[in-house]
Amino acid sequence: MRKIGAARATAAVAALGALLTALTACGGAQDSSTPRTGAAGNPAATRARAAQGTRIPGIGDRLSQRIPADSRQVVAVYGTGRDSADSTVVLYTKHGSGWQRTRSWPAHNGKKGWTADHHEGDRRSPVGVFTLTDAGGVLPDPGARLPYTRDASFAAPREWAASHWHDFDYVIAIDYNRVKGTAPNDPTRPEGDAKGGGIWLHMDHGSGTSACISLSRAAMEYLLRTLDPDRHPVVVMGDRADLKAWHF
Repeated sequence: MRKIGAARATAAVAALGALLTALTACGGAQDSSTPRTGAAGNPAATRARAAQGTRIPGIGDRLSQRIPADSRQVVAVYGTGRDSADSTVVLYTKHGSGWQRTRSWPAHNGKKGWTADHHEGDRRSPVGVFTLTDAGGVLPDPGARLPYTRDASFAAPREWAASHWHDFDYVIAIDYNRVKGTAPNDPTRPEGDAKGGGIWLHMDHGSGTSACISLSRAAMEYLLRTLDPDRHPVVVMGDRADLKAWHF
């Protein structure tokens, strides 16, 4: 079933063959104060001081500027390194003009790390800012605020290793090359198949993914119950160096 707000309605779910196509993509303290330099002060330092408390730690101007002005929830994925599958997920909530760290969890990203130019099969997660609008999975809705589609066809193929069988018990679609407002397993890829797709937050199996971000069941349940479409949640994701960089 697919839930939209408090109402529930039956929704069509993509055929299993289309699902398997989508599945191929899956497999903080605040900055310290900056001292003034010179009589007039350093312009960059002045901007940094003004930004304290109003920006997310470790996220540079380039990506900060891509966070929608009306967003009040950010899932920040801090990759350990450009070629690493290890990362940390931190949920930030905006109160007034300031961001507050809410929860954090260990996580995994693509087996080969990160890329600013993701393509199908590269086993790297895309760096960027993406909205979070739809959720679903094999298990019943745990009280998600995002529209939730439940169907057994989310289940990982049983020819996969048993450690992966529960990867898609809960999923949150990352809006990379997909149509917002559809079930996470909708196979439509507006930018074409070569750009990849089917990139989700999903349950962890203890190692890297094909492009998705994976977390513990407890973390997924918390995010599903907390991410609120009225707060326009987004994910900001990448390795730590690229998250801070002005340009790639």
